Amino acid sequence: MRLTTLCYIERDNSYLMLHRTKKNLDENAGKWIGLGGHLEPGESPGDCVLREIREESGLSVTDLRLRGILTFILPDWGDELTFLYTARTEEDPRQDCAEGVLQWVPVDQVMSLPLWEGDRYFLPLLRSREDCFSLKLIYAPGGALIECVEQ
Repeated sequence: MRLTTLCYIERDNSYLMLHRTKKNLDENAGKWIGLGGHLEPGESPGDCVLREIREESGLSVTDLRLRGILTFILPDWGDELTFLYTARTEEDPRQDCAEGVLQWVPVDQVMSLPLWEGDRYFLPLLRSREDCFSLKLIYAPGGALIECVEQ
């Protein structure tokens, strides 16, 4: 199982979203997601998410909080355990992200973007809950969400 991180950075009631448009063979191609990536040897999830934020956007963040643990069952790509974070910044990201286009999107418009279906379950929880939650998201081959189980 792969270990990954994902962070939704907020500023002025907007999230910094990454439109994945640049990588070949990208399981996230065409989707809008937060920032994050795979843990490297010797990294904690916190180390990883801060490194990925710096690499993808050049940003430094404050108020980093672990908000959830997401278990993705993905037959096409392999299962993944994701540490879900939120953070804040007052900075603007650099615009040369190797994975796609970075854009501030008002929180109330995020759900209208092309997202993974499972994101439509956990993104509202970032607004409505203060505790750390756990979700299991089960996908069919081809990427359709079969089930979301809160654990």
